[in-house]
Amino acid sequence: MELGRLRHVFRNSLELSDELPVDDLEYRGNAQWDSLAHMSLVAAIEDEFGVMLDTDEVIDLSSFIRAQQILEKHGVVLTD
Repeated sequence: MELGRLRHVFRNSLELSDELPVDDLEYRGNAQWDSLAHMSLVAAIEDEFGVMLDTDEVIDLSSFIRAQQILEKHGVVLTD
C-alpha cells in the first residue's frame, strides 16, 4: 500500500482532488505543481517515508514515476 501513500502525498501537497489520477503527473504538467509546491511535495515525501533526498534528487523529482524510482533507491518498497 506504499504506492497509495505516495499518491496521497502528491494529492495533499499539490492540493489535488481524490479523483484526479496522479500516476502520470509531471512537474509543471499541472497548474498546482509549481516550484513552491515542489518544495512542499519534497518535504512531505521525506516526512512520510522517512528519507532525506539530496539536491540532485530534489531537482530530478520531475514526475510521480520519478518519485517512485527515487524512493526505491532509498529502500522504500512501493506496492499497489
